[in-house]
Amino acid sequence: MSTHKFTVLEESAGERLDKFLAVQTGLSRSFVQTLIQSPARKIKTGEEIIIEIPETKPLDLTPWDFKLDVVYEDENLLVINKPAGLTVHPAPGNYENTLVHAVLFHCKGNLSGINGIERPGIVHRLDKDTSGLIVVAKTDQAHKSLSNQIESRELKRQYIAVVCGVPNPASGTIKNRLWAASG
Repeated sequence: MSTHKFTVLEESAGERLDKFLAVQTGLSRSFVQTLIQSPARKIKTGEEIIIEIPETKPLDLTPWDFKLDVVYEDENLLVINKPAGLTVHPAPGNYENTLVHAVLFHCKGNLSGINGIERPGIVHRLDKDTSGLIVVAKTDQAHKSLSNQIESRELKRQYIAVVCGVPNPASGTIKNRLWAASG
């Protein structure tokens, strides 16, 4: 475990604690949120903040020999066309045969470790039943850069939905989250 101490400067006053620590440590904001009790708390000038960051644990996941539909790959990134029905990362009820397991096999374990041991290289996710492109970071530097671009909305995601029936109105913009119920 490593301990880091930061003093809040005037220009950072009023920021959320999780955002401040993510910038200071280079960790993803979601990972920082798992380490602190009040991520949304606003910080104050002169405040001293101490955070303990656990050492990266070795992966205890078994790589899965699954044929990935690789759209693009270089030394920093992997872009995969994820099929519907494939879970992205291990979670309760599905700890094996996820996209992470297949990526571990494909990349021989050489992935960013920023999001912890069960989500190596995963920058964003798609729901299990959603197909589409997913970006995987192979280096910590690529992971930080992509996460920052997503957070600043510099990197855009676009979704296309297939629906049954005739929507009314036939076109428009949805500005809220959609929740579909099966039944």
